[in-house]
Amino acid sequence: MKQPAFTNVEDAFVYCRDMDASLNERLDIFSKASRALRPEGQEAIDHMVERLSAYEAGALAPGPGDIMPPFALPDETGRVVTLDSLLAKGPVAVTFHRGHWCPYCRINTRVLADVHERIIAEGASLVAILPEREQFAAGLSAEAKLHYPILCDLDNGYALSINLAIYVGAELQEMMAASGYDLPRYQGNNAWLLPIPATFVIGQDGRVVERFIDPDYRKRMAEDDLLAALRSVGRQAAD
Repeated sequence: MKQPAFTNVEDAFVYCRDMDASLNERLDIFSKASRALRPEGQEAIDHMVERLSAYEAGALAPGPGDIMPPFALPDETGRVVTLDSLLAKGPVAVTFHRGHWCPYCRINTRVLADVHERIIAEGASLVAILPEREQFAAGLSAEAKLHYPILCDLDNGYALSINLAIYVGAELQEMMAASGYDLPRYQGNNAWLLPIPATFVIGQDGRVVERFIDPDYRKRMAEDDLLAALRSVGRQAAD
């Protein structure tokens, strides 16, 4: 697909969020547009990815066959949601986002909203987790018109417990703050920690069936791969 010409990052974001294409196509176009418009920002991201990859960040998070640690987290309305309650109804897809402000996460949530009915058709449920206060989680939910809960993992407590939280690094912290991204206000702390965006598909026995983790937050689990993993869980349960 030929990349359109954009004059600013916001126009590129809106185009990619709303376009009729796969998640990976949307993210790829937005990443290329961002690199053309703000090369210094993408270079800072590249440096962070190199640092995290060198330390195999995220590698120790639960993998296929592991029991997914339980959680009890408030959603964007203040209602506490537990992993056990979700698993009682069927397989669960758990996806981690960086925040309501992250354009890659906002594109991701729009695509997940589009495939949510297909996830339900597989007898499964979907839940998102992000390290922000309820008002910001509610804003992301409203923007993407979500019909699944966004859980608030304040202080990245759950992400830390499963080896998924990372420090953004001084270079990106400075650039994000200069761009108006106020993580201390969004998260209610000054830690500048974020989860590595990840998706876990969990069977009703509580074990991880499939996962996608990449220190490069510009990459996410493809929606077709997510649906295929949930379909596989359903077949295993039937057998």
